[in-house]
Amino acid sequence: MMSNFSKVTVGQEARTELHDKLSLTGAEVSVNHLPAGASVPFVHSHKQNEEIYAILSGQGKAVIDGETVELHAGDWLRIAPAAKRQFFASDDSAISYVCIQVKAGSLDAYTADDAEIHP
Repeated sequence: MMSNFSKVTVGQEARTELHDKLSLTGAEVSVNHLPAGASVPFVHSHKQNEEIYAILSGQGKAVIDGETVELHAGDWLRIAPAAKRQFFASDDSAISYVCIQVKAGSLDAYTADDAEIHP
């Protein structure tokens, strides 16, 4: 019998992608850690996937289409597919964040609309 769940423990690696580790079928999720003064070494955008970022700890910034967005623990950020983005830790603080990548416009039902209550 196949299990209806997957579990994995993530350490402090620079980047851990969970697609394969959790057998994800509708999203890509990565856990990311940048040391103080470091940055993602490239600017990128997507063809069809929006990204949702959750800042877990530390602080830094994202440069999105040339606009600087300050980031702190507790912040959440959604970025449209076409936006050009790059992430930076601040000079005196590391930053850790989760990135959730999903196809833009693909959510048909959510929360109570998609839930089935079982006795």
